[in-house]
Amino acid sequence: MSTLLIYGATGYTGRMAAKRAKALDLNFEIAGRSKQQLATLAAQLDVPYRVFDAGAVLETDLSGISVLLNFAGPFAQTAEPLMNACIKSGVDYLDITAEINVYRLAERLGVQAAANKVMLLPGVGWDVVPTDSLAVQVARRVEKPLAMSIALQVPGSMSRGSAMSVSEIIGAGLLARVDGELVMAPDATPRDFDFGQGPVLCVPLSFGDLVTGWHSTGIPNIAMYVNIAGDAFPEGDLSQLPDGPTAEQRDAHRARAVVEVIGADGVTATSVIETVNGYSYTPLAAVEAARRVLNGERRPGFATPATVFGDGFAESIAGTIITDF
Repeated sequence: MSTLLIYGATGYTGRMAAKRAKALDLNFEIAGRSKQQLATLAAQLDVPYRVFDAGAVLETDLSGISVLLNFAGPFAQTAEPLMNACIKSGVDYLDITAEINVYRLAERLGVQAAANKVMLLPGVGWDVVPTDSLAVQVARRVEKPLAMSIALQVPGSMSRGSAMSVSEIIGAGLLARVDGELVMAPDATPRDFDFGQGPVLCVPLSFGDLVTGWHSTGIPNIAMYVNIAGDAFPEGDLSQLPDGPTAEQRDAHRARAVVEVIGADGVTATSVIETVNGYSYTPLAAVEAARRVLNGERRPGFATPATVFGDGFAESIAGTIITDF
């Protein structure tokens, strides 16, 4: 029987994902670095656990595993060793990162992964699942899509892990896709997007969609933006942040994104996707993605959510609404 391994299962989002996997009665194990925390969670869920550091993962750590779902960020530290171990062990790799350098890494490793019949599928949460699905849908509405802009709205408070990942994203610099190539864009400027309640200012930021959008749609020019609301981007000592927002805080802030595509004839199509809070969406989408991969929905090499599961995947999560303009 195919077995899923949830790595980083004792973290804020990983714990929610493990509980979701149990609710769906998936065949899975949990893993991470802390034996004590893993043992406690494993006892609660009645599942096996494995203890290993992602940075020192061995092929034997993945023995008997079919799919690895990585929740341990910052992913700049965990993705490469885990991807390499998965390629050597014949294990499909999934994660929930928005860190663009992880997507570039997966691109580089894609040929080797395909040769070993392994899939590298980063970004199976929020961000990338909703925007990737939406990008494909909107691109279909124009003739010869030439340019795409993607904007995320980040409301409410941010988890400690996400804040650290955002530091990695900022550290990658401002990037854009121009004529099919990923290039530095230090002069990129803010612009307004309407998430359904009037235009708001969004700033350029280099999320993984600059890679996934290209692979899923083939659109050669892509720009990425984010609207920062409230206390979404914390400052100071990030290690002192709480694990993440409470259930009540998550329920108070729904997640939204806009995709705008311009055709060669100048015609523009725009859609907004709205769904449950990103921290609620991510474990649902990630575990659903893993479930589908366990059941044979896979594409060896570097892959994107839309290319593997289709452009309706985002809407498989209850509470997701798409509005076209």
